[in-house]
Amino acid sequence: MHLLIYEDHEIYIEKEESEIPWLKIFTKEPYKELGDLPKELRIRLWEVYDIIEEEMKLYYKPTKINMASFANMLPRVHIHVMARFKEDSYFPNPMWGEKQRDGRFLLPDEKKFHKRIFEALQKVK
Repeated sequence: MHLLIYEDHEIYIEKEESEIPWLKIFTKEPYKELGDLPKELRIRLWEVYDIIEEEMKLYYKPTKINMASFANMLPRVHIHVMARFKEDSYFPNPMWGEKQRDGRFLLPDEKKFHKRIFEALQKVK
């Protein structure tokens, strides 16, 4: 079971279990491809992505934000948003790549970050 961070009538956001801050944005309807989404929902999806990316940058001050949307194993639209750090276990490789080291870094409280995401998304509903 994944931790639900936010949900409304169009989208929901889950936390991926990881050493890094990693959220996944899903559409409620299980569209197969981004191009299958109605235009308004596609715009909304990217607005939500922009909010999460900005909050990750402000809160965690990562080396880089990674975004991915493979949907090969789970064939429905969802976007991964990951705050990456030079000290994480996989950097500079993708999180699905080869582990480089044992990650050694401290992060601020993720519950406060999740609250910030929830509050930011409430403002633009």
